[in-house]
Amino acid sequence: MNTVAELLAAAMQHHQAGRLQKAEGYYRQILSVEPNHSQALHLLGVIALQVGKSEVAIEFISRALQLQPQWAEAVSNLGSAFAAQAKAEEAITCFHQALKIDADFADAHYNLGTILADRTQLDEAISHFLRAADLNPGFASVHYNLGLAYMRRGELDLAIASYQKALELLPNFAGALNNLGMALAKKGALQEAEDCYRRALEQQPGLAEACLNLGAVLEEMERPDEAIAAYRRALKLNPSYADAHFNLGNVFREQGRLDEALACFRLAAEFNPDYVEAHHNQSQLLLLKGDFDRGWKEYEWRWRHNRVAPFHFTKPKWDGQGLAEKTIFIHAEQGLGDTIQFVRFVSILKGMGSTVIFGCQKQLYKLLRGFHDIDFLITEGDDIPPFDFHESLLSLPRILQTSLDSIPATVPYLFADESLVNQWREKLAGIAGFRVGINWQGRGGLRDSRKRDIPLDMFAALASLSGVQLISLQKGSGREPLLTANFRTPIIDFGEQLDDANGAFMDSAAIMMNLDLVITSDTSVAHLAGALGVPVWVALPFVPDWRWLLDRSDSPWYPTMRLFRQKRAGDWAGVFEEIEKALRERIS
Repeated sequence: MNTVAELLAAAMQHHQAGRLQKAEGYYRQILSVEPNHSQALHLLGVIALQVGKSEVAIEFISRALQLQPQWAEAVSNLGSAFAAQAKAEEAITCFHQALKIDADFADAHYNLGTILADRTQLDEAISHFLRAADLNPGFASVHYNLGLAYMRRGELDLAIASYQKALELLPNFAGALNNLGMALAKKGALQEAEDCYRRALEQQPGLAEACLNLGAVLEEMERPDEAIAAYRRALKLNPSYADAHFNLGNVFREQGRLDEALACFRLAAEFNPDYVEAHHNQSQLLLLKGDFDRGWKEYEWRWRHNRVAPFHFTKPKWDGQGLAEKTIFIHAEQGLGDTIQFVRFVSILKGMGSTVIFGCQKQLYKLLRGFHDIDFLITEGDDIPPFDFHESLLSLPRILQTSLDSIPATVPYLFADESLVNQWREKLAGIAGFRVGINWQGRGGLRDSRKRDIPLDMFAALASLSGVQLISLQKGSGREPLLTANFRTPIIDFGEQLDDANGAFMDSAAIMMNLDLVITSDTSVAHLAGALGVPVWVALPFVPDWRWLLDRSDSPWYPTMRLFRQKRAGDWAGVFEEIEKALRERIS
């Protein structure tokens, strides 16, 4: 084998067969004979790129381009070498240059689309992927990456079609099967998603991501033991897989295996120290277990959660220093129930000699006007009076080092409007017997809220008790079951007029002051009743929200509250057997 042509043919044969070391030897032999052989230089660069030596790849391909500047393939490969070094601008310049040389070069369109997608320039990326697919219809990776771009743009049907096209061309493409499963799962086609993940694992048993996704869809299908097995398989493949630890922790939490769940969340945060959800879930379990010292500290991670918007002010945050003759601005956060529960801490700040500005949600403005320890009550859009310090409402327990024994629990600390109390007293005057206000559903659509929601028919036995009259405190879409409810004694429903004209919770609070008892799911109604100091019973799911703690029927937050807990997940019937028994005792 003496001629350069023979050496090149042999090198390319080895290269195509994946025998890279042998191919490299032949290319170098060519260069020893002909140092400016542009094709050998280029292909040595390609081999370097294939084995992860991007700097060497740039050197060889650049030398080839000095000899042959208008070489679209080499320019595109140079762009790939820059991309491997995370030099996006240089890579994009190369891909554009390759397309100027050859506008129909499919690889350059594909490579440019890939890097644009990484930069979330999805419209341009999709345009280049589509052009690459037109030029090379059998290019499975183009359709795969097109699916990724469509998914990121939220176009699930187009993503599914793209993954399916990739699989037509390459039926054993495990990555496409995995991502097709993800798109199907997002559309709610859970069984089809499960099938895709299992097929992906048949093709690539070591694909830990497919194990993770399989576990997630099995969890959604309420097959927790199988989900646990899938997550454990993912962790066997990748012991430091933070998402698998996190998801496994979620399943354990739902099963009430709280210590195991906490250990999983800790591992997730250990392997990914910036894993916001893992820290947030740790905080909630610590608080649920009554470990307030560690729980409040970990709860500060909520500010890095995308569901909680941070506040930005030029004045310093309060860190516990003296407040005598100082003005502090406390701003509400999260849900209405959170504000109702934690506004009590304002009284401690007032007792420290401060002037308190409190910023609340618009819906709560009228309710909180009567809170005596707030000097200035404002809401969204109002000008904020001058202040010395600011702090968010749910950070106060951490700063004040609140423990189970030091929760400020004097009630009532909220008060119903007296004129409305009198108006509702007159409206309810004709209702005889033991009046029980009921609420069974919170905000629709939230997964955690759905677990707290109670089927209305659970209240049927209570409605049948002699001398008991149920009065609905339910608002919104949750009222729909009332239309078909067929109780022996109908539930009194005031419709959407409740809290409509007078403001959020104003009518509800006034009605509660005219009731004998409130029975509710875990919603803001429970907090309102507790803050008003009226008797309230709360029905809780198997694993409740952190604020209700564990294994107790009372609440340190609300002295007039009694808690009824599921003994098994989803067992509302058992809860209402206890409530019915307790109500019989109460009215007797």
